[in-house]
Amino acid sequence: MPLHFAYGSNMDAAAMARRCVRARGLGRAFLPRHRFALTPDGFATIVRDPAAHVAGVLWEVGFGDLAALDRYEGVGQGAYIKISTPVLREGAAPVRALVYVGVPEKSAGRAPADYMEKIVAAARVQGLAADYVDVLRRVGGENVPEAPKKFRAIKIPVVS
Repeated sequence: MPLHFAYGSNMDAAAMARRCVRARGLGRAFLPRHRFALTPDGFATIVRDPAAHVAGVLWEVGFGDLAALDRYEGVGQGAYIKISTPVLREGAAPVRALVYVGVPEKSAGRAPADYMEKIVAAARVQGLAADYVDVLRRVGGENVPEAPKKFRAIKIPVVS
């Protein structure tokens, strides 16, 4: 059965159960070298960023569920494209999964006002790290203070 890496609204287990009756959550996963972003219309997407990662949920979906996901994501209407890419599973070997990527040039309408709130809530329920949830909150426009950096550069004086 195909695997789907969800990083936005598809992290919500109840919503996935309505869209994909055969979907089974496999746990948290990570997409390296990408970061979470929003399209101009306010919908979730990912963009390449070698210094970042996207956290999300890995789902096993039935083949019949793929058509429902494609319809929901607007594949074929230009809103999202579907790619297959390696994702890192928490505590398991990397796998290839389908990932929906928003197309900024195509309008899918406006995202609902509570869109990012639902994504943040789903991220919390799925147990994503608090600092990553804060990233989602900041992208959604919340005024969340930056966490202190874990490392800092130290300038060593030159001795003559």
